[in-house]
Amino acid sequence: MSPGKSLPRGSRVQRSRKQAFRGSLGFANRDAKAYGVVLDARGKVAWGRSDIGGDPIVVVLTEAVSDAHLAGLRSEGVSYFFAGKSELDLTVAVEVLNRELGVKRLLLEGGGGSNGAFLRAGLVDELNLILCPAVDGAKGAPSVFDSTERETERRALVTAMALESSRTLDGGALLLRYRIQNAEPAPDAVR
Repeated sequence: MSPGKSLPRGSRVQRSRKQAFRGSLGFANRDAKAYGVVLDARGKVAWGRSDIGGDPIVVVLTEAVSDAHLAGLRSEGVSYFFAGKSELDLTVAVEVLNRELGVKRLLLEGGGGSNGAFLRAGLVDELNLILCPAVDGAKGAPSVFDSTERETERRALVTAMALESSRTLDGGALLLRYRIQNAEPAPDAVR
């Protein structure tokens, strides 16, 4: 094939390049002290950098993400891997982070939707809750654990919560630390 010509659509060479591009784990840095792990099922976030506050970015994607998005991540030096075909499988994501990068703990900072998804998957074993002396009263205020309409019937696997410590913070805030015990997910449970 001459330079500047594209591969015939559906050719074996084109398919093998695509499979190699999609099939490899794209980790730019495997020995960092911490990582900025981002859930981006559809490949919508453009980074323009490879770190968050000095921590390498690792994006968890589904296989539904376009090749163009993957090329952009690679060109920016952003690490990524797949955890599901069209929906994120958080159990797989946590397993890959542990196996490939040695991640043993995650700090969830994504908001109620992400927190709720991890809770329903049985992946939350500790909760640090800060109560601040403020009231809002607005309908639809953010919550610590939330779900989409599709997930409203899917309950968390939490079987027990034990208060491990409490501490008063400046301004009258209170830090509560709970240990969470989860039931084992059913073998056929949707993740």
